[in-house]
Amino acid sequence: MTDERSRLLGPAEVRALAGELGLRPTKRLGQNFVHDPNTVRRIVREAELAPDDVVVEVGPGLGSLTLALLPAVRAVHAVEIDPLLAARLPTTAAERAPALADRLSVVTADALHLHAADLPGPAPTAIVANLPYNVGVPVVLHLLAELPLIRRGLVMVQSEVAERLAARPGSKTYGVPSAKLAWFASARRAGPVPRAVFWPVPNVDSGLLAFDRREPPPGDRTEVFTLIDAAFAQRRKALRSALSGWAGSPAAAEEALRAAGIPPLERAEKLDVTAFARLAAARP
Repeated sequence: MTDERSRLLGPAEVRALAGELGLRPTKRLGQNFVHDPNTVRRIVREAELAPDDVVVEVGPGLGSLTLALLPAVRAVHAVEIDPLLAARLPTTAAERAPALADRLSVVTADALHLHAADLPGPAPTAIVANLPYNVGVPVVLHLLAELPLIRRGLVMVQSEVAERLAARPGSKTYGVPSAKLAWFASARRAGPVPRAVFWPVPNVDSGLLAFDRREPPPGDRTEVFTLIDAAFAQRRKALRSALSGWAGSPAAAEEALRAAGIPPLERAEKLDVTAFARLAAARP
């Protein structure tokens, strides 16, 4: 994995591109652009990509990470919601990685509504992205559901979000995001990212989250996710009480919990996704 055939973007190049486009980064779109070549090299390295991988990159922006990805993989599908940025990205690739530009396809779309059929060419096998912080969790969950051939991923998100997504049952940060991600994948934190590598500098800390696809537990995902939402909506309550609405009554909730081998006075944060799947199957 080398970027020898890509000329990466530094602070001066990022500002020059933004100036050319008349771009003012917006909080609404979560636009904080990476301008440090060492950071994008690190992301590609931590992603553990293979030369035959096909990457879906959400929010490529000005192309900092895209340029680092192109030499490392077979193809990159860049999904960009901003039409101005989407239109410029192929030119940036042609200018700074001319031998690799044909590996890039750009899709102008909202990743939250992306479908597999929207992507040209080979199906993605990995997600690597600097995700907009306001949609990080739903984007990851949506893409894992929509793109079943994805085997692994590495995403940059707000540090607290990375912590929640990687949390294990029993921890204070374990909740709906961690339980739902566990349906698809095992996740781990892959280190912090300094604020200074972004333009504009964000007012929150960032972190890397790595995940690997695994087989989901038996059951219907929609039903299990509905149960997870119900269980954590009142996370301080015992499940017998918290799930009374889901099951129809406290007694019905207790019956389902006992059938699934879960103590009725247990709390949601103690259950892993396999236990949630067993409980969903035991619903009266």
